[in-house]
Amino acid sequence: MGTGGRGAPGINKMQNKIQNWIKEILKIKGDIVLMHPKEIKNGDYAFVSSPENIEAHFEKLKKNKLEEIEKIEAVGRFINFYLSPKFFTDSVKEIVEKGEDFGGNDSLAGQKVMIEFTDANPFKEFHIGHIMSNTIGESVARVVESQGAEIKRANWQGDVGLHVATAVWGILDLGLDVDNATPNDLGSAYAHGSKRAKENEATKKEIGEINKHIFNRDDEKINYVYDTGRKISLDYFEIIYKRLGTKFDYYFFESKEGVEGKPVVEEFLKKGIFEKSDGAVIFPGEKYGLHTRVFLNSNNMPTYEAKELGLNKKKFEVEPELSKSIIVTGNEIKEYFKVLLKVISLIFPNIAEKTVHIPHGMLKLPSGKMSSRTGSVITGEFLIEQIREKVLEKIKEREFSAEEKDKIAEVVAIGAIKYSILHQSIGGDIIFDFEKSISFEGDSGPYLQYSYARANSVIEKAKKENILPDFVDLPAETFEVEKLLYRFPEIVSRAASEYEPHFIANYLIELARSFNSFYGNTIIVDPKDKTSAYKVALTFAFSFVMKKGLHLLGIVAPEKM
Repeated sequence: MGTGGRGAPGINKMQNKIQNWIKEILKIKGDIVLMHPKEIKNGDYAFVSSPENIEAHFEKLKKNKLEEIEKIEAVGRFINFYLSPKFFTDSVKEIVEKGEDFGGNDSLAGQKVMIEFTDANPFKEFHIGHIMSNTIGESVARVVESQGAEIKRANWQGDVGLHVATAVWGILDLGLDVDNATPNDLGSAYAHGSKRAKENEATKKEIGEINKHIFNRDDEKINYVYDTGRKISLDYFEIIYKRLGTKFDYYFFESKEGVEGKPVVEEFLKKGIFEKSDGAVIFPGEKYGLHTRVFLNSNNMPTYEAKELGLNKKKFEVEPELSKSIIVTGNEIKEYFKVLLKVISLIFPNIAEKTVHIPHGMLKLPSGKMSSRTGSVITGEFLIEQIREKVLEKIKEREFSAEEKDKIAEVVAIGAIKYSILHQSIGGDIIFDFEKSISFEGDSGPYLQYSYARANSVIEKAKKENILPDFVDLPAETFEVEKLLYRFPEIVSRAASEYEPHFIANYLIELARSFNSFYGNTIIVDPKDKTSAYKVALTFAFSFVMKKGLHLLGIVAPEKM
């Protein structure tokens, strides 16, 4: 395999080569599927053949074998291919030369993709659902970016609406000093207002009046409470985003971009897309096999649905060359999004064609569901701190300074949470397991981070012994870790095309286990061993792939743990 430059677009080069070879030898015109056998002992690639052709196919392929293939076997309906030791050596060399560039490609070069995620609302607490959305959105952004696309990260925030009016009412009713309020105070005020509105019709009406004042900016006292509380929330969110490793390019707000949805609804009401009903403007979803939703309420104010139209229109105004607009939200609004995307397809067909909705499950603690309306919300900061304390306890006996322990605890805690979210397919709910999430052994983020730190310590030891990567004297055996490393680009490519980071998370676990087995059964750094330089090269290759893989998950790879 050649070195230098980036990988073949969207696929592992060897996989591509074998596919083309099979098609040529067997005269197959359509696409063929190659897979990796479940167990490495059964080969590196497998091709499914029909029972009646298996023998003939096997003989033809065996007769015209590629030089990179050492052995071919027919087992049942499968033809298994075993790659040569030279191929694995060359792939390790390629990884060492490319470093952390390995795994990326240019298949999406020239494309600009906007990914909207997190969507935390001012005056409400940043809860564990926002961590879920942020983790998924940031990872999808990094994975798509690795394929050559230019990424724009966007955050859509509800800074007006009944929830804001409810919080402002709560602040006023509780007599909170808004100048010195904390984000938790704002969340408590919201919970207080929500509870009182349920109990008292007069309170509900007062909140409705405050909502109008916020929207119209016509009450000085309410404006001050609103502006001050909004700034407290947004500044706090920035602290969380920094901890999570996200930096947004665009912040869209219901008070700005959302307002622009109202004239859109009014324009297309005249064109028959929307209808009037009991003083409101609705979209008759039943006509399209969906459900009906209100876009302008009976007070002629835009609902969340209308605001979304303003948002999606604005995205393509600020970035006219967008190839794709990806929106990450919770599963609970999946049906709502079907209606919204149908409306967009009718009024902005070009935008609809480029819009993808990625719904994710809920992050739950063993105690169950959370709610900001009742005040029993589990904040993102609370979860991070709980895990952080557990990690500090785990590493308290290690010979690090207090400052080093703090840094390690921070990145390990956030890595633990992110891995717990990303190790399964995006659509399902997750019950967060505190103990499992921080395990340094097994299926966890800290296990991956620890494996990287272990490889890094081996590399430091090799440098002290002046043993640098070399490919002259090679071990007699091919290690399992070698048989996994070359797969990284195809794993990343699949994760990007399906918007599913769990392919990377699961691959990294398998890779870490194979490296730790190699580490446990092999003396890597040995000045007396001529093959030590290759084993060090293999350790370098593992560290590059692990660091890049963790980065794609949004997880920091610590140099030591």
